[in-house]
Amino acid sequence: MTDRDSAAWWELVAQGRLEVQECSHCGTLRFPARAFCPRCRTEEWRWHAVEPVAEVDSWIVERRTTPPTTIVRVRLADAPHVVMYGNWRAEREPAPGERVGAVFDEGPKVNWAPLTRP
Repeated sequence: MTDRDSAAWWELVAQGRLEVQECSHCGTLRFPARAFCPRCRTEEWRWHAVEPVAEVDSWIVERRTTPPTTIVRVRLADAPHVVMYGNWRAEREPAPGERVGAVFDEGPKVNWAPLTRP
């Protein structure tokens, strides 16, 4: 869902770029996009490119879809406190702590695929 704070993020993703907000005052990296820094409450920020690599934190399998869809929650390698969600792009189940890379294959959407086999 695009809103005032996230519109630019969706545009970056559509270009195949993974970026998060960085507070201009304290340097805190944050996602999802929002107007205020949760750490220092400053309203000034910039986009910060992050490596499109993460670690699987958890996942669910949505069985109401055909075929079932696995949705993973990942922690970014460049900012482990930042979590993102996306569809799993592999024929097998993910593993906890598995290294994954961002896949930009469905327009403005970030999916995740294994980088190495656990």
